[in-house]
Amino acid sequence: MKFVVSSALLSSHLQTISRVISSKNALPILDCFLLELKGNKLTITAADNEVRMETFVEVAEHEGEGSLAINAKNLLDPLRELPDQPLTFDINDETLEVYIYYHNGKYNFIGLKGDEYPRPKELKETALTLNFDSQILLSGINRTIFATADDELRPVMNGIYFDISTENLTFVASDGHKLVRVASTDVKATERSSFILPKKPANLLRAVLPREDGEVEVTFDENHAVIKLTKYNMVCRFVEGRYPNYNSVIPVDNPNKVTLDRLNFLNAVKRVSVFSNPSSNLVKMQLSEDKIIITAQDIDYLTAAEEVITCQYAGSAMSIGFKAPFLVDILNNIPSTEVILELSDPSRAGIIIPVENEENEEMLTLIMPMMLND
Repeated sequence: MKFVVSSALLSSHLQTISRVISSKNALPILDCFLLELKGNKLTITAADNEVRMETFVEVAEHEGEGSLAINAKNLLDPLRELPDQPLTFDINDETLEVYIYYHNGKYNFIGLKGDEYPRPKELKETALTLNFDSQILLSGINRTIFATADDELRPVMNGIYFDISTENLTFVASDGHKLVRVASTDVKATERSSFILPKKPANLLRAVLPREDGEVEVTFDENHAVIKLTKYNMVCRFVEGRYPNYNSVIPVDNPNKVTLDRLNFLNAVKRVSVFSNPSSNLVKMQLSEDKIIITAQDIDYLTAAEEVITCQYAGSAMSIGFKAPFLVDILNNIPSTEVILELSDPSRAGIIIPVENEENEEMLTLIMPMMLND
């Protein structure tokens, strides 16, 4: 088997899928890339026990066909140091010896049999398929992944929940302190379904989707999904378990509503929170007719801060406390110049929504309050 490929093109694709490879693999062959050549199409695969990712590269001057597993370090590390140039791969199909020739040198090593590489599981016949714009998937992941948890006791909270209906696709993420719900009416299914996408494949998709255009095809059953893009394919296992009823925790008919400039609000919270107690990160907000007073203090070090920002407030005067990093996370991830903060009382969750949503998209975020001593 022999082929020629651009070093820069190969390196780019390898680095993208190399994030799949785990540092502690049960099977040594999972430390390798699987290379499969058919005609002028080279398919490169990386996998662990949960995720499998394929990418496709066109080659030149190819001879023969076949498959081979090559240790990831043997491919990636030398390529990082090479300027862009043609690489010639010369592989002995019998001994599995690999020679890689470049402009002024070569290196060689022994590969492993490609047929020993684990194969992906087949989806069940009952699998559903969705086709929609790849940028909707990117937007849904970008808007929600920051709110996912790292909770070993509740693994269902560690992923993004895809709630699919005949009316829309809703992305949901929550760690119990904050929640994000993003609904896209551009995606509709023939029947209701759902799954929980783990954080690792979500981050992998987040890395490749900006370079994609066109549609994404998502085919899934109860346990797995196959996600097909133009340059990459992914197979991933879902988080098992039942996702909580997220709509039941979102308060409705909140009487107190304040409209704020998002960046002004965000920067004020950042400045004031510097002086909050490091163990609680509590910032207190006092709302009145045309202003919000944001305060923080650390009694142990006798530090305090106060800032006043103007706003449009409809409701009764009240004080409420929030954990500053959660508030900053939410405000950083809302794509709108202005936001509306909806409150009912200091003990119930606050709702933050953008004044202007993206086209055919509706975003809602929720943040739990903190107890105030006064």
